[in-house]
Amino acid sequence: MANIEHLQTVNVPASTVYEALTTAKGLSEIWTNELIVNDQIGCINEFQFGGKGLTKMRVDELVPNKKILWKCVDSDPEWIGTTISFDIEEKNGRTSIIFRQMNWEEVTPFFRSCNYNWAIFLYSLKLYCEEGEGLPYHKRKF
Repeated sequence: MANIEHLQTVNVPASTVYEALTTAKGLSEIWTNELIVNDQIGCINEFQFGGKGLTKMRVDELVPNKKILWKCVDSDPEWIGTTISFDIEEKNGRTSIIFRQMNWEEVTPFFRSCNYNWAIFLYSLKLYCEEGEGLPYHKRKF
């Protein structure tokens, strides 16, 4: 099994990061504006990217301002069964986010592409939390 892992630090409280990652408003600014999101354990969040395929994430854990855990239940076959986690920790007004997408079957070209795109996701999160505007899929030019 392979995992994608990244660390991002933002200059805002953990509550701002948590809200950005659990609400339609935040995720539409960070990831994609084609979404249906509910911040309740057991709910299925849906994400689309320019009409290309549907990704469904089940919300498995929510610890306010500390942790978010999703399980991919429908998407590209390489994503199904992977787990996505955000571990959030605030110190002195700065918040660190450890991102993981775990349980990939193997390292493939798609794995490498997703690794890059998750880094862009975290950069978008930083922009949104610190400046009020992210870089979601529909605004990207690359």
